[in-house]
Amino acid sequence: MDAESRKPIVVVAGPTGSGKSALALELARAFRGAIVNADSQQVYRELRVLTARPSAAAEASVPHRLFGVLSAGVRCSAGGWLALALSAIAEIRGLGRLPIVAGGTGLYLKALIEGIADIPAPSPEVVAEARAARARLGGEAFRAELARLDAEGAARIPAADTQRLVRAYAVVRATGVPLSEWQRRQARRGRIPPGRFLVLALNPPRGPLGQRLEARFDSMMELGALAEAQALLRLELDPTLPALKAVGVRELLAHLRGETTLAEAVAEAKRATRQFAKRQETWLRHQIRGPHAFAAFGETAGEEAGALVTKFLAEYD
Repeated sequence: MDAESRKPIVVVAGPTGSGKSALALELARAFRGAIVNADSQQVYRELRVLTARPSAAAEASVPHRLFGVLSAGVRCSAGGWLALALSAIAEIRGLGRLPIVAGGTGLYLKALIEGIADIPAPSPEVVAEARAARARLGGEAFRAELARLDAEGAARIPAADTQRLVRAYAVVRATGVPLSEWQRRQARRGRIPPGRFLVLALNPPRGPLGQRLEARFDSMMELGALAEAQALLRLELDPTLPALKAVGVRELLAHLRGETTLAEAVAEAKRATRQFAKRQETWLRHQIRGPHAFAAFGETAGEEAGALVTKFLAEYD
């Protein structure tokens, strides 16, 4: 086995609001770790408040990587994030620290743990064609169009997941090979993993989690979420960019465009956040292999999680 593939990586996963940042910070302090962001929205520098990024004090207390490193005008894919994450992990190991990857974006975590297919990048023209078709047809009809070219891929991707539908359509149009077949080819070739993984999955009860999410959004509003959304609106970015579709962002942007009242926007943002957390929990439960699950928030899971990390590191030594 390759020496790098034996080195430990701790992953802290869970739905939004479950306390991943708190647990990752506690573990980083206890085990001389450094935290790598695996949240697809926390990579954007313009969204500190609306993505509940760790505080400046937390970021200063232990090394944090990939938080606020990209402009909202950038489309960050799982492949793009993986390249950044592998570079950050190598840097952290060079510092003699333990990489602790924390976030709830399932596709990012799966890419890190299981790898990602090496697929030729479609040209900007093909991607633009795919986006235009999605805008013209709408979600369901566009997925039906994808099904003519890649039935397996269309069956796996929800009609509302524009980014993945557009990618699947662009890949098959550009290469003539469905995305699912590219992924199978990658699996047959095998890969050397970047390390051994200990996955700690937070899964607090939905009732208390929903209450926490509502209170958190109220706190975001007090901390300047509306001003953050206003600054984003002034950038006049492409509305299909991932940063503009983040939960909370899109609802406040609708208000700022005069489409809803502020009270309606806040209520819709809270509802969307609860639904998002439920989808994350379901996805992580079914897609991430072998996690140690905690029916608790990160703030109360530290002792049990710490014991698991101690055992995991002893096995490496």
